[in-house]
Amino acid sequence: MAGIISKSNAFLVSYKFHQHRKGALYNFVTRIGPAASNRRFYSQDKRIVVKNPVVDLDGDEMTRIIWDKIKTNLILPYLKIDIKYYDLGVENRDATNDQVTIDAAEAIKKYNVGIKCATITPDEARVKEFNLKEMWRSPNGTIRNILNGVVFREPILLNSVPRIIPNWTKPIVIGRHAFGDQYKATEMIIDCPGKVVLTFVPENHDNSKLQEKEVFTFQSPGVVMSMYNTDESIRGFAHSSFQMALSKEMPLYLSTKNTILKKYDGRFKDIFQEIFDKDYKDKFDAKKIWYEHRLIDDMVAQVIKSSGGFVWASQGYGSLGLMTSVLVTPDGKTMEAEAAHGTVTRHYRQHQQGKETSTNPIASIFAWTRGLAHRARLDGNEKLEKFSHDLEKVCTDTVDKNGKMTKDLALSVHGEK
Repeated sequence: MAGIISKSNAFLVSYKFHQHRKGALYNFVTRIGPAASNRRFYSQDKRIVVKNPVVDLDGDEMTRIIWDKIKTNLILPYLKIDIKYYDLGVENRDATNDQVTIDAAEAIKKYNVGIKCATITPDEARVKEFNLKEMWRSPNGTIRNILNGVVFREPILLNSVPRIIPNWTKPIVIGRHAFGDQYKATEMIIDCPGKVVLTFVPENHDNSKLQEKEVFTFQSPGVVMSMYNTDESIRGFAHSSFQMALSKEMPLYLSTKNTILKKYDGRFKDIFQEIFDKDYKDKFDAKKIWYEHRLIDDMVAQVIKSSGGFVWASQGYGSLGLMTSVLVTPDGKTMEAEAAHGTVTRHYRQHQQGKETSTNPIASIFAWTRGLAHRARLDGNEKLEKFSHDLEKVCTDTVDKNGKMTKDLALSVHGEK
């Protein structure tokens, strides 16, 4: 496990870390765990009581190992909490015919908080490696569809780690609308002359509702694509985005290309504005934040020039060791938090060979803190909310103030030396 030595309030977070000193990287290995003085939390049961459960979705490879250490050393010594455990490791998904993923999503709907470890989405090589029955779909996609949520990604800002855009001093939270559009597009390769026609046929065969549009007449080979979205999904995207902006107390921007896609992107623009005016304007005014639609060209220019500090509702934009990812439902009540990176296969192979690794745990720790903070807000648990904030601060202070960091961050800060 990679890491850090830091002491803040009741915490001692200890990991293996890389420290830059006199142009060289030195490996230090320390035991992971709470400070000895804090082991009394178990015996004296001074742990913070968490009234309602959270759903724990375990994962694969190196992140699974990190996940267990986070729970054992950073969560359970300090929280008296009911954790509903679901093993989403690829082998258990295969053994249950992926039913465990569905059960986990339903549990999140019931308890309103899910905290997810990174998981393998199998390709052909993984099917062969694990001798899987089939190429199971992404657990994230399954959970997202069941919860009908929007994924928001936010950077974990460290002062000591250089930014690509130096003036980005505040987070930019990106909301990905991952329904329809390119995700469900239908494609064709055209290999001979002919005409492509887009046709809508009403279910009741009411010819007055029949629509037909000529797309293009091909004289030579080419490609064609059609895509769709639904008002219901767009409305869910809008509500989730407004809820996230309110919770972050940040302004919200929606970017589209409605000047070109007047009906398609125009539908997003109109629905967002309708919902904002009806349900959120007064709430935004009370927090002194705002909502604006921006043409994507203008939005990109603003993002580059800005210092950050806003929520950006985007169609299909994505983002890793320093990145949080939360899935939020339209009512803002249910959240699933996870790290935005994968299972760190390369480090897992090294771990299997008994070699030392330097795996960045920060995003996985923040998955726990963001999920627990949401639980705290739902339950009105101030102690739990402070615990979540303190644990995040321990992580960032360890890097920024103590200079203890994993290899990936050391290379970003100091380069190859």
